[in-house]
Amino acid sequence: MTIFPPDPDFTALRLELARLRSQRGWSYDELARRSGLARRTLIEIEQGRTIGTLKSWHALAHALNVPFDRLFATLCQGHEPPTAPQ
Repeated sequence: MTIFPPDPDFTALRLELARLRSQRGWSYDELARRSGLARRTLIEIEQGRTIGTLKSWHALAHALNVPFDRLFATLCQGHEPPTAPQ
């Protein structure tokens, strides 16, 4: 029997991006400048029209000065994140 993990909460991830951007008072243009991503890409990610690539999220984490694992922890919102094997 295959046990599937819970669905990732992509809405929580994009809302966290919006919160972090807003918290800094940055426009899409400012985040684009700092991350090297296109303004349009940022808008599409934040508005949920695309998930974005791992490379784009890596650039966003660096631009926002947020640890990558902390940013991606929001994917587990609403369910228990996995634990390390013992």
